[in-house]
Amino acid sequence: MKNRIAIAGLLFSAGLLLAMPAGAEKPNLAMLDQLESGAWEVRMRGDAAPPRSMCVSSGRAFIQLRHPGQPCSTVVIDDKAQEVTVQYTCKGQGYGRTHVRRETSRLVQIDSQGIVGGVPFSFAAEARRVGKCAG
Repeated sequence: MKNRIAIAGLLFSAGLLLAMPAGAEKPNLAMLDQLESGAWEVRMRGDAAPPRSMCVSSGRAFIQLRHPGQPCSTVVIDDKAQEVTVQYTCKGQGYGRTHVRRETSRLVQIDSQGIVGGVPFSFAAEARRVGKCAG
């Protein structure tokens, strides 16, 4: 009798897993992968500083502008064809939440806020592809 109940439970669980909608799959941030690689300039809105130049191999680099190159865990909040929102945590280094909106494959708008080095940050920026990476 216990075996029949266990088997019925397994079949029920398997049926629930198979019945999950396709939308329940983990988002893949395809919009960021469609951005052109190369040299990009990031200009902070409301800041007179010159634009920051960066060599971008993947649009995913725009997620962690305040924590570049750090190994951080990410949670995708929103993943649409023209915009994504990602929250990330860099153990012992801080965290952030970034929204990237694509205007074209060479122009995006970025809004990000979080904590880096114990200090809060918040910025809005425009990133524009300007050519090939040097070197």
